[in-house]
Amino acid sequence: MSPSSTVPVGSVDQDEYRRLSDLLAVGLAVASTRQGPHDVAVTVDSYLDLSYDPPTMLIALYGMSRAAEAVEEAGHFCLTLLAADQQALADRFGTPGAPLQGMLSGLEVTRTSDGDAILPDGLAHFAIRVEQAVDAATHRLLIGPVVEMGEGRLAAEPAVRFAGEKRTLR
Repeated sequence: MSPSSTVPVGSVDQDEYRRLSDLLAVGLAVASTRQGPHDVAVTVDSYLDLSYDPPTMLIALYGMSRAAEAVEEAGHFCLTLLAADQQALADRFGTPGAPLQGMLSGLEVTRTSDGDAILPDGLAHFAIRVEQAVDAATHRLLIGPVVEMGEGRLAAEPAVRFAGEKRTLR
């Protein structure tokens, strides 16, 4: 297929879409919340700051996931932006079917006022209260205002995924 060719709407090949959409360079983050006494954390690469006035963000989580259920049930979450040297955390929280208990063991987390975990050594964090949940294909878009935030290691390089692999910006 040549770079200038297009495909009619409705006939897009899913494998080809996955290959081409992997060419989006995206930052990695971890969304965390609480489900009862347990922390729930998941790696995300589909998040967006929607508005500065008022500060509003969105994340997309697989709609049938434990994380989407936990965030909706809690009504809030914390998004920690990861630094490049935190790829192990991205892998840890991006593993499907990870056990619910002990997800954050070994990490010295701090907490938002809602009790969500702020992972250590991230670039920044944002505490978000969910005001809207929208179904979009297989995912749930969770949207809401930022109610707390803080900076971490701003001089660190961000964790970035491009073409299915971790990359650096240099």
